[in-house]
Amino acid sequence: MTHLSTSLADREIERLASLHPKRHTLSLDRITALLGKLGNPERKLPPVIHIAGTNGKGSASAFCRALLEAAGYAVHVHTSPHLVKWHERYRLGVKGGRGRYVEDEVLAEVLRRIEAANDGQPITLFEILTAATFVLFSEHPADAVVMEVGLGGRHDATNVVESPAVSVVMPISLDHQAFLGDSVELVATEKAGILKRGRPAVVGFQQFDAALDVLVSTAERLGCPLWTYGQDYSAHEEFGRMIYQDETGLADLPLPALPGRHQLANAAAAIRAVRAAGFALSDEAIERAMSSVEWPGRMQRLTEGRLPAHAPPGAEIWVDGGHNPGAAEVIAEALAELEERRPRPLFLIVGMINTKDSLNYFRPFEGLVERVYTVPIRGTDAMTDPVVLATSAYDAGLVGQPMGSIVEALEEIRSIASDPDRRAPRILICGSLYLAGNALADNETPPV
Repeated sequence: MTHLSTSLADREIERLASLHPKRHTLSLDRITALLGKLGNPERKLPPVIHIAGTNGKGSASAFCRALLEAAGYAVHVHTSPHLVKWHERYRLGVKGGRGRYVEDEVLAEVLRRIEAANDGQPITLFEILTAATFVLFSEHPADAVVMEVGLGGRHDATNVVESPAVSVVMPISLDHQAFLGDSVELVATEKAGILKRGRPAVVGFQQFDAALDVLVSTAERLGCPLWTYGQDYSAHEEFGRMIYQDETGLADLPLPALPGRHQLANAAAAIRAVRAAGFALSDEAIERAMSSVEWPGRMQRLTEGRLPAHAPPGAEIWVDGGHNPGAAEVIAEALAELEERRPRPLFLIVGMINTKDSLNYFRPFEGLVERVYTVPIRGTDAMTDPVVLATSAYDAGLVGQPMGSIVEALEEIRSIASDPDRRAPRILICGSLYLAGNALADNETPPV
């Protein structure tokens, strides 16, 4: 992703990236051997909430963190990828307060120790970064760990946790087909790989019955205490409030601070997961969490920073890193909800990488969007050419126009949408977590 500055940890990671491949590996053998040399830190963690899913796992992580912190617990959080700085992958818990990203010197020192322990053996950069998660989280006290899977589940480097407090599988759809398979059943099988024998499991909302069947049958085979969305717990909106229900009863809560109707199901999965992991949650703590939850780069509104100055006066600017057709569907639904409440012309600024299904990403936006501006992405050599991306937008029934940058696209929107007789537009920067990171870096508002 984009970096605002080069820190000690940045330099260590850049050096390691030059020595080791950046790809994922479909085996746990190398990460297991490395962790053994480091004293098996993965066995010395606080209770782990392990979260997989094609979409929604980042939101679930954010809700779990908000719930635990609102209840006074110190919680470590591992997410990937980062948006602007590598340090975002490692949030260290603070008792009774808000966690903080790892300090630069601490991360750099841990990376040097991991490289020394590996002693030149074959390893991937992701495995090194995941090993850093286990070392950091084992050496800093906390009450809980929220750990987001990087890719898939069964072979993901985080899946060396042998006895999680709870395993959570969020919505499953097609993505990363080259690694995970070209059917939802195959993808679900990979995600179900994080379920552990006899350990609690929570299944979030599933659009596809085939995915749900795989998850339920796997949990039953492993003897996992199981809670599935819509059967064992649920959430819905009623009179501008969120009504959550599980076997313990009903809770009347504020709507989540994260926009979009889909966030009710994500919040519900997090509440059930935190409880299944054995943590006490009062209704007051859940209320505070729903109001305070934040998740940078996911339907995040930019209200300050450098980018709004390039847009039409009064424009709304949003950023979302969702990058597959399933994500596009929920983003489009969230935008349609905004349109119902506050009608505005909608423009997209889109950048994507070439492993993503751009045509089916664009399809849910047909009829919602006035124009799509396609832009290059910094920080990846797998960028889809903006001209090619504009063609995909056209094929999906949208008007696409390639531009040189986010700023150029904003200024083009300003030139055509500044008529005082028109409503100020709504602008969504989307299509890739890389592009979301570019936007936050350009705006000088990195995650904190």
